[in-house]
Amino acid sequence: MDAAFREQMLAGYAVDEVDAAGRPLSVVIGSPMHDGEIAADVRVQVALSMLNRHGLVAGATGTGKTKTLQVLAGQASDAGIPCFIADVKGDLTGMAEPGDPANPKVAKRCAELGWTMTPAGHPVELLSLTGKLGVPVRASVHSFGPTLLAKVLDLNETQTAVLSVVFAYCDDQSLPLLDLDDLRTTIAFLASDAGRDAVAAYGGVAPATASVIQRSILTIEQQGAGDFFGWPEFEVADLLRTAPDGRGIVSLLELSDVMDRPRLFSTFMLWLLAQLYATLPEVGDLPKPKLCFFFDEAHLLFDDASDALLEQIERTARLIRSKGVGVYFVTQAPTDVPSSVLGQLGNRVQHALRAFTPQDAENLAKAVKTFPMTEHYDVARTLTSLGIGEAVVTVLSPNGVPTPLAATRIVPPDSLMAALPPERVAAIAAASPLAAKYGSPVDPVSAHELITQRIDTAKAAAAAAAAAPKPPTAAQLEREAARRTREAARAEAAARKEAERHAAAAAREAAAEERRREAERRAAEREAAAARRAAERQQQELIRAGSRIAAPVIRSVFGTLFGGKR
Repeated sequence: MDAAFREQMLAGYAVDEVDAAGRPLSVVIGSPMHDGEIAADVRVQVALSMLNRHGLVAGATGTGKTKTLQVLAGQASDAGIPCFIADVKGDLTGMAEPGDPANPKVAKRCAELGWTMTPAGHPVELLSLTGKLGVPVRASVHSFGPTLLAKVLDLNETQTAVLSVVFAYCDDQSLPLLDLDDLRTTIAFLASDAGRDAVAAYGGVAPATASVIQRSILTIEQQGAGDFFGWPEFEVADLLRTAPDGRGIVSLLELSDVMDRPRLFSTFMLWLLAQLYATLPEVGDLPKPKLCFFFDEAHLLFDDASDALLEQIERTARLIRSKGVGVYFVTQAPTDVPSSVLGQLGNRVQHALRAFTPQDAENLAKAVKTFPMTEHYDVARTLTSLGIGEAVVTVLSPNGVPTPLAATRIVPPDSLMAALPPERVAAIAAASPLAAKYGSPVDPVSAHELITQRIDTAKAAAAAAAAAPKPPTAAQLEREAARRTREAARAEAAARKEAERHAAAAAREAAAEERRREAERRAAEREAAAARRAAERQQQELIRAGSRIAAPVIRSVFGTLFGGKR
């Protein structure tokens, strides 16, 4: 082997920091290769203090990215560093069991590298977004925020803005958004006539836009996302635990049952990273990080990401280092990661790239430009000729200088390189101390209940107001006064007519009485006249009768008187 190459590798990857036993405080990746030879006495390694400088593990399908991830996480766990890994395919559950040193491929690799493999399992915690493959992990809608939630719902810019209005209203009104029912109820309320005035100061919520968001919520709910959004919310502090023997716990987020929902799990990973950034204190540079965060299938995070989301990712990657967290993106090509984020990654493990298509050739050319210059390799040829379990490596040395580029044969992991059987996975999940904390969902009083209560109260008040007598309006008072005036006029006219009728009746009765009296008077007069005439007749009769009686006497007397003279 070229002595100059060997000396450059020894100097470039030397780690002066050692433990009590004199072993370097580092994660060993493998040994360098040059011209078909392996420098088995040289270790390509990264100091524990540099693990929080973030990293990239890239390579074509089947080149060994997952096993490299297993090597890095396993050694970090042994060094007391907790790890979080997105286990997309479900084949990292084997980290809980010791590897098989008798495996011919493993034995051959160890012999080539002069590597002593001590089989060992690692303390593993199984987490699951659905709760089917591990301890259920939930996040509240509120903590997700409108930007991340818009990515999950696949909303455009206008719809994202409306979602931001909904979140702002709930913040101001102290309405907790915990699950999808809370979000759905709030959107429906703000788009209704009852809630339109309440949100007018925020710009309003158009019913058409609200309907689009509601349909998106229904879509992800039918895909099972309803189990993920809820309470109790997962606390990121539970990712920072260590086992009683001091080893870091490896938290595996099992995603094989949600592979058809890449937006959900990729956005959850970013949410988790954002939560870590928001909750962890500033610690600066530590002898070893508090957590190593491995983001598998990282390209899913950046697909169709908005400018606001990319800015958030870049800011988190840039600043979370000082929180003691190292972030490692695992993807197929370096070009899957935006250049603004790629520039933050100090540790690079690049597995083989293939150039079968013009697009592959273009990606290869771009990847070559991202590596340091080297006199020992034709980087483009090396990247296309690497075998399984081999990678081009460059990391940051303890003094922060990039190490020389090294084509590296990677050491085998000490844990099982296969998925555990389902019954073993179920047993690990059931034995988790987190099962009691997160196993059962809780439905506290939140936006759904509060808004429903307000709506019911408003409806009851409206019904009571409708049932209660309403104070008359001016128009009603005017109409009522006119009605009363008309009724008074009609009453006066009726009274006048009634008086006239009574007067006419009285006049008629008086006239009749007068006529009766006149008739009686006339009858009396007639009777009196008749009586007088009767009396006169009687008197005349008496006179005549007396005359008849007296005549003879008179004649006799007068005859006597006067007869004697004769």
